[in-house]
Amino acid sequence: MKIQPAKRIDIVRVKLIKESSILYRNRRISAPSDAYELAKEFMEDLDREYFVVVSLNTKNEPTCINTCHMGNINSSIVSVREVFKTAILSNSTSIMCFHNHPSGDPEPSREDVEVTKRLREAGRS
Repeated sequence: MKIQPAKRIDIVRVKLIKESSILYRNRRISAPSDAYELAKEFMEDLDREYFVVVSLNTKNEPTCINTCHMGNINSSIVSVREVFKTAILSNSTSIMCFHNHPSGDPEPSREDVEVTKRLREAGRS
């Protein structure tokens, strides 16, 4: 029987790093219109597709905003793992996801619907 050498295991630390901040006067998301206003303030005038995750605390107060993915003019590939990573690291109790359509067409694409289904399923776990 061959003896295998010991395996080296990395010891790591994961940190969130604040890049900047914005002021949110409403303080709390209590209606869809509040969510829209926050997304509009953060995402207005973007020239490509962004997928943004807003982490919320138990009072539905936004605690952080993460640009999860930047796409091109008409697409953005979204990873379920990346969507939930910041939420977990920031001890969020819930999230809101936003994504823009620089083309101006508000209709969800087939990919938009599929991503929403995958995120909903993953969030139930």
